[in-house]
Amino acid sequence: MIFSSLARQHIIDEMTSREYDLLIIGGGITGAGIALDAAARGIDTALVEMNDFSSGTSSRSTKLIHGGLRYLQQGEIKEVAELGRERAIVYNNGPHITTPIWMMLPFHRGGTFGRWTTSLGLTMYDSLARVKKEERKKMLSPEATLEIEPLLKKEGLLGAGKYVEYRTDDARLTIEVLKTAAQNGADIINYVQAESFEYNHDGKIAGVHVKNRLSGKISKVKARIVVNAAGPWVDAVRAADRTGSNKEKHLKLSKGVHIVIDQTKFPLRHAVYFDAPDGRLIFAIPRDGKAYVGTTDTFYTGDPSTPKADKEDRDYLLGCIKHYFPDVQLTIDDIESSWAGVRPLIYEEGKASVEISRKDEIWESQTGLITIAGGKLTGYRKMAEKVVSLVVKRLLTMRRGAFARCTTKECVLSGGEVGDADQFLQFINHHAKKAATFGLTEQEGRYLASKYGSNVGVLFNWSLDAEPSADRLLFAELMYAMNDEMAVTPSDFFIRRTGDLYFNIQRVKRCMFEAINLMSETLSWSTEQQRTYEHELDIYIKQAILPEDF
Repeated sequence: MIFSSLARQHIIDEMTSREYDLLIIGGGITGAGIALDAAARGIDTALVEMNDFSSGTSSRSTKLIHGGLRYLQQGEIKEVAELGRERAIVYNNGPHITTPIWMMLPFHRGGTFGRWTTSLGLTMYDSLARVKKEERKKMLSPEATLEIEPLLKKEGLLGAGKYVEYRTDDARLTIEVLKTAAQNGADIINYVQAESFEYNHDGKIAGVHVKNRLSGKISKVKARIVVNAAGPWVDAVRAADRTGSNKEKHLKLSKGVHIVIDQTKFPLRHAVYFDAPDGRLIFAIPRDGKAYVGTTDTFYTGDPSTPKADKEDRDYLLGCIKHYFPDVQLTIDDIESSWAGVRPLIYEEGKASVEISRKDEIWESQTGLITIAGGKLTGYRKMAEKVVSLVVKRLLTMRRGAFARCTTKECVLSGGEVGDADQFLQFINHHAKKAATFGLTEQEGRYLASKYGSNVGVLFNWSLDAEPSADRLLFAELMYAMNDEMAVTPSDFFIRRTGDLYFNIQRVKRCMFEAINLMSETLSWSTEQQRTYEHELDIYIKQAILPEDF
């Protein structure tokens, strides 16, 4: 496997020197899943991403692998069943990046849900998703509800339903899927943009002209089949094709915002799914000493690369907290961080953003371009299976030989060799005690084992190379990110490899210059590059903290 920012030129040289069976445009969770499924089936696969992996929608979700409980309200039974079953598969394949948590759905007099509808909905959810016995729903009295989460609005409280969801780190899930695809033989690169298509004598796509965004150099990658998995940019990729985009089928982007508050200000004990004053359903989730709340759902027409959480978004979410947790007194200054992302929804005439289906669809153009659009984080593996099965059919008509069946249902992701949930806890405890051997504290060892799973030994070894005066934990994570996870910029590291910009912004401020200097030395940056990346990270920090535009 080569998945290193120090091997970028080698990967690009390899990509431009041969013909692939499959080239994927887009390095979010959808493209990553397709790359893994295809490579595991023996398909000669390459993937290009114009920015960093997971830098679009796939790092800006609610960070839940969930079955879409609210889709029951919309009658999307099949969707709920499939997503519910996929939850367990995603968890089993990557227990180090997926954590079961109990979610509470309270109901109040006059609210969206009542005891009967909540009980029925959760029972259906358990049945459709084939939830294991110990994770099936529980119904709570008002007293038991407040005992679990005393911050909830007491007036009119009739009780709550409790059910299990799965919390994840969406960006790290994407990275682990990509690393596993690379282990299976896929050639993968970030900061390489698909610019235009090349066609054969039959008018079919035969390759893509790509631009290395770090060097500006244009190259060509040959491929028998090209899949467009560009998320919010799928229409832009389709527009570059000779046949253009199909006006009957196109995307409608929706912006979703989340805010992060320290638990000293918002001492949330339990994850809650609750009614907003306008009838929307909002998540409030505790995580690592913080509580994050979201999401909004409004149509968006700006640049998909730069959605921002504005003052209106933040005021709306603070209002939701005030409505449902009336004893919590928060101001906009209590928001430590935030993120905004866009959902690439498939347009439906006359529907509000919240009403548009999250189903995925596959489109094929006359030139052979395969586009996958829509869908949810939870369903990434199933989406990939459908796309790759179509690719296999195409390749068989080209007499490209036989390919293995889809195996991703049982495919353990990079870092996932930790056993089941109980064994993972033992794994973490073992490595916490082992950390002192590598100059790390027990707490640091616990953190690394929890985050990186069975790859923790590689990070432990990196820590031994740190200078005595260096932050040993930062050094280990940063060297691993560059050498083993293709991090190219400080923003890649602090946003998508660690999630610190969202959940530990103090560390970003404290360590940013040490990190930039280490990256500059390792990756041989010029003074101008170092200043550029420093400025970029500074902008991201300001956008995360403040509601103004930058």
